[in-house]
Amino acid sequence: MNDLKHRVGVKEVNLVIRKLQLKGLTEFNQEKIIFEIDQALGIENVTLDIKDGLLKIAYDVTHINLDTIKHLVVKHGAEFSGGWWNHFKTGYYKFVDQNMIENSKHKPSCCSRPPAQSIKHK
Repeated sequence: MNDLKHRVGVKEVNLVIRKLQLKGLTEFNQEKIIFEIDQALGIENVTLDIKDGLLKIAYDVTHINLDTIKHLVVKHGAEFSGGWWNHFKTGYYKFVDQNMIENSKHKPSCCSRPPAQSIKHK
């Protein structure tokens, strides 16, 4: 994997792409939201369609999470849509992100030995 084609702080193995509906978007806060999210460490790219209220974002889960992104959106007067589908996707995205974080911290063991924490002392 070549991480040189990505922005600083983004590794391809931890990269996710998310699409979420926003409400409360205006022409004034659209640029502020995009600018602030784009400056955060771990963001690959971000687009915001004001007509559809659709936030498309690609980020590295080991550097930034969906709660931080939500905070940046709310800071400028918009919010995640309260529809059931958007709520379902947000929960699923958080679950997948947490699994990816835990997997990135995992240290593999040799297949001919048990993992270090499962050794029984006699």
